[in-house]
Amino acid sequence: MPTPTPASSVTRSQHTFQNIARAPGLTAGAEGKSAHGNDMDPQLLSILGIVLGLATLITLALRGWSIILIAPMAAVIVLAFSRVDLLTGLNEDYMKGFSSFAMKFFFLFLLGTIFGKVMEDSGAARKIADVLLRLTGKSNQLHVAMAIVAVCALLGYGGVSVFVILFVIVPIARPLFKEIDLSWHLFPGIYFFGVATFVMSMVPGTPQIQNIIPTKYLGTTAMAAPALGLIASVFVITANYFLLGWMIRRAKRKGEGYEGTDPAAAKAAPGEASGDKALPSIWPAFTPSIVLLVLLNIVQVDIVWALLGGIAAGMILLSRHLPDKLKTLTGGATNCALPVINTCADVGFGAVVGSVAGFKSISNMLLSIPGTPLISLSLATQLLCGITGSASGGLGIAMELFAKQFLALGLNPEVIHRVASLATAGLDVMPHNGAVITALAVVGLTHKQAYKPIFMLAVVTPILTNALAIVIAMTIY
Repeated sequence: MPTPTPASSVTRSQHTFQNIARAPGLTAGAEGKSAHGNDMDPQLLSILGIVLGLATLITLALRGWSIILIAPMAAVIVLAFSRVDLLTGLNEDYMKGFSSFAMKFFFLFLLGTIFGKVMEDSGAARKIADVLLRLTGKSNQLHVAMAIVAVCALLGYGGVSVFVILFVIVPIARPLFKEIDLSWHLFPGIYFFGVATFVMSMVPGTPQIQNIIPTKYLGTTAMAAPALGLIASVFVITANYFLLGWMIRRAKRKGEGYEGTDPAAAKAAPGEASGDKALPSIWPAFTPSIVLLVLLNIVQVDIVWALLGGIAAGMILLSRHLPDKLKTLTGGATNCALPVINTCADVGFGAVVGSVAGFKSISNMLLSIPGTPLISLSLATQLLCGITGSASGGLGIAMELFAKQFLALGLNPEVIHRVASLATAGLDVMPHNGAVITALAVVGLTHKQAYKPIFMLAVVTPILTNALAIVIAMTIY
């Protein structure tokens, strides 16, 4: 077991952080004025713009406004306070982030929605749901919900991205929720519990990028600090199990069931809503997903080819259950449009924030957070994830800025790795997070309808878990 950091070292670390953080331009003078006159310091104005932009984005998103509209509005606020030409900032920084995400992920969204549509229209998803129901039973809604969490976690630990898991799990979860009469408003929270907490950053060995980024900076492996990761995983799963049970009981007391909570169900044609359609047998139903996972994790081809393989397997094996194949393909392709544009709009806002002077100042100021180095590391990473609306983006910035400093303080690299990775779970799942925007668009819900369960299960409990992990790390490492 590594030697614990001495108390004197911790004290010296605090002074080191304070010295590093004293960068030029971080203070505005005694009267809040710059050296050029009565104007407020430009960097402070830029920081104020970032805060107001984020507040606008989050507030309007929670009120049900479209992210396509409010992301450029929030970007304009950031640019205006940073004294950047608005058209230049929007056409260059905003659209660079917007188009960059589309270039990287359009085909993932396109093929992911088509794959989900094949699974849904063929009845394969319903068959998988029926199998899950037989395993969990229909009498306990909590057990069914935890079965969905388990499927998400298994896919995530298998290396499947958050977006792909969403497209796979939605057509499986929808009939399950209908069968047990569970409010669809709870689904996004259950989904993020499965993909954005323990499997994303806590379980040792997970291939998710939040557990891989630190290895590039610290020389560690994906199995870094396994005991700390396992303790954190057990804690967050246990806490969320009881919290989810309370949320389900509360929904039942309020008379909330599946009926009236899923907009897609109201749009379904009468024939689609009935359970009379013949379902495929179990192996043809499972095979497209198995093909996808084998190609991705064993053959290790790109996710685009893995999805194409899954779609091809579905079209062939489930052919007689897909009477109108063109309609299925077209429907899946059409379904990708809104999630892609929503997420691109949000990434564009993040690109604007990252381009202004205030963001660099915020990054520097994070180093002066009081307390032990592990607390500073955790809070800095969480805040960067919250500001950027991205777990991987925030962690990448944190490692780029702080990794060498923390290593220089003599901290255990594995502890740095695990604490930083743990800190990506929490504030990353804020209302402006791209995955949140996408998930709500895919399931047909708004922030107002479904963000509270996400916040409770994927923000509150991971933050508490991270605090516990810091205490344990200071005790046993």
